[in-house]
Amino acid sequence: MTLVVKIGGGAGITTVNIVHEIAQCVADGQRLVVVHGASDLTNELSERLGHPARIITSPGGMVSRYTDDETLRIYAMAVAGQINTELVANLQQQGVNALGLAGVDGRLLVARRKSVVRSLTPDGRVQILRDDYTGQIERVNDALLRQLLNAGYTPVIAPLALSHEGERLNVDGDRAAAAVAAALHADALIIMTNVPGLLSNPEDNATLIRTIPAERLADYMEYAMGRMRKKLLGAQEALKGGVPRIYIGSTSLLEVLHGSGTTIEASPIIRERLTI
Repeated sequence: MTLVVKIGGGAGITTVNIVHEIAQCVADGQRLVVVHGASDLTNELSERLGHPARIITSPGGMVSRYTDDETLRIYAMAVAGQINTELVANLQQQGVNALGLAGVDGRLLVARRKSVVRSLTPDGRVQILRDDYTGQIERVNDALLRQLLNAGYTPVIAPLALSHEGERLNVDGDRAAAAVAAALHADALIIMTNVPGLLSNPEDNATLIRTIPAERLADYMEYAMGRMRKKLLGAQEALKGGVPRIYIGSTSLLEVLHGSGTTIEASPIIRERLTI
């Protein structure tokens, strides 16, 4: 079984238990690829270096980080420097032969840089940003990942992609994980975050939506606020790429795999279509 695990980089996400459970999965013979974020650490470093993070919202309601040249350097320090090496070291301590990679390595993640980014101003006007270093993934070097998996490695990927022009780009971690899962025809994509899953009321954990049929996922987008919209968008892209199950949750990887969070699953008929 091949699993892709996305470990979020937001505040409140503890990786100790997740790392231990990844080790359990690997010991049980499962093949794992880990993708991680670094949003909280990037914000912290940005403050320390006198270049505070700027969060923008698109006209469609998507929340993202405005990545100018300086922010890109800070993001690379956080995601490919500290977080990636720390995760690899922690996994190695647990007996997992982890190998750290940024998406620029071996053209692992190739993305198209967005020529313009549209953002809403506080008064609701649309502004155009042209110096943003973000991108949308267009190709995953799945041959490289398969080679590493077959050799017994557990790839740990920092979502820093390479543009067609050879530039480093900030790409969304959830959508990067979805692209990796689709490229590998993974059995499942697990998105670990700092909330229990998709909530119908973001202020009340008791409103957790536990199961969503894949064919009805678009109907649930109205409940996705802030960064959860990117997670559902990633889930949509993974499903379209042939991944039959997506799990979204917090705290325990194994509990999320057993339904403690939100499970998005293709029906048997849809699954059959995906494998044709």
